[in-house]
Amino acid sequence: MTPRIDHLVVAARTLDEGVAWCEDTLGVTPGPGGEHLLFGTHNRLLKLDDGSDRPPYLEIIAINPQAEPTRGAGLKRWFDLDDVALQARLAKDGPQLVHWVASVPDIDAALAALQGIGIQRGPVVSASRDTPHGLLQWRISVRDDGQRLFNGVLPTLIQWGAMHPTQHMPASGITLHQLRLRHTGAAGLRAALQALGLAGMSVVDGHEGPASLVASLDTPAHGRLTLLSPP
Repeated sequence: MTPRIDHLVVAARTLDEGVAWCEDTLGVTPGPGGEHLLFGTHNRLLKLDDGSDRPPYLEIIAINPQAEPTRGAGLKRWFDLDDVALQARLAKDGPQLVHWVASVPDIDAALAALQGIGIQRGPVVSASRDTPHGLLQWRISVRDDGQRLFNGVLPTLIQWGAMHPTQHMPASGITLHQLRLRHTGAAGLRAALQALGLAGMSVVDGHEGPASLVASLDTPAHGRLTLLSPP
């Protein structure tokens, strides 16, 4: 397996708001997800079909108000979900694309490669959740402060166990056409992607606009549309 886009992360104030956003924006209802006891979050998932045996997917994630994180006192949730500014944007503007995750065959080696160029992507956290098809297990890089880095355009890293979530997701009819990364530190971002084996990603220099993710999706209901992460 080579490093690749694993999934896009859409954050929502509540999971119900995330589902409504998906139905209104993409024209489909996301499939079931699960709960993440370590972080006190829950999600819904949507396969982004591309014909491969392990296609990317879209994750809609929110803090679960009925769950307390078990990860440990003082440790933040992943994807900056505890960030006050992000929470304010979600409350004001609704669900939005905030991040992406890259799958790698050896997460320890990938993190060491980033550390070699001065980027601390965070320690590896082992996580799992039950599914109707068995235990889904993965290892993921999560900083203690929960930060995404590079305004969310540098990916979180994940290494899956024997099962990948898309193996049992139904087709959605939606495909990921392109993911572009924009940042004022484009040279540093390119170096990080090169270290991860993701040099083929599209990186746009920051002078063309604020740091952001630009995801182009082809949808049956609305044709090609663009999801843009906030600066």
